Amino acid sequence: MNSHHKSRSRSPHRPARSALSAVTAVSAVAALGLTLAGCGEKGTGTRDEGKSKTTASTDTKVLWLGDSIAGAQAPALGAALKASGVEFKDSSSDGGGTIVDSGEKITQMIAGDTWKRLAKDIESFRPTVVAYQVTTYDWGSQEQQRAAYERVVDTASNAGAEVVFVSPPPIRIDGFYKQHEAQMRTAPETAAEVAGKSGGTAAFFDASQVWGTDASAAKAQRAPDGIHNCQQGAAAFAKWFTGKLGKQESFTPASVDTWAQESWTGDERYGKLRCAV
Repeated sequence: MNSHHKSRSRSPHRPARSALSAVTAVSAVAALGLTLAGCGEKGTGTRDEGKSKTTASTDTKVLWLGDSIAGAQAPALGAALKASGVEFKDSSSDGGGTIVDSGEKITQMIAGDTWKRLAKDIESFRPTVVAYQVTTYDWGSQEQQRAAYERVVDTASNAGAEVVFVSPPPIRIDGFYKQHEAQMRTAPETAAEVAGKSGGTAAFFDASQVWGTDASAAKAQRAPDGIHNCQQGAAAFAKWFTGKLGKQESFTPASVDTWAQESWTGDERYGKLRCAV
């Protein structure tokens, strides 16, 4: 994992604060008309597999992949999906999380680890949906990006699963990312192209419907680093994603008030990101 990226996720912080109040969490999700943005650090307890005990089960099992941006969305996403009767496993990374080997040493290492973990997760969890949020490390040429995205579609298909590619939120592009800015912009486009040519085995969810396209918008929903989301953004994303997936997989998303008040809002990564509550 790249030390620079880790430093963004593990910056000095105040002790983790208490969970968002039920009113705050529900109100934040209800205000989906706002443009929200962000990403985050992995905490504890969100990798648990399972379904809600209070909701009828479905046959859908979601494996969630991505970098620490996806990691900050995972607590809310897991709560929303489990409340909807969907099994969920968070396999996002604290760091790069990419499946694209750009030829650079860092992406070779990260992609290698991601593919090994994916093989283990498919064998042990047996997902019906592999959801991959395009990462800030999906560098390389469009040919390299395309090869990786086609590979994950083939890998999932061979295991009897579909793939959902998700576009990432806009982030603040600083010196670390600047040299890869163009590649970061082509990655979602390439993933959408691969999904469109997959013959129905993959789909592309355009998350700009949640985040918008302006990295500086809705600052109250973002962590101070300008990259990660806080609880409100995670809740908005979870509601949107669960609704989209429910239509695709034919399950009924649970109402927001069944999951937005749960303990995920106090996940330690939000404290590390200095999210206001």
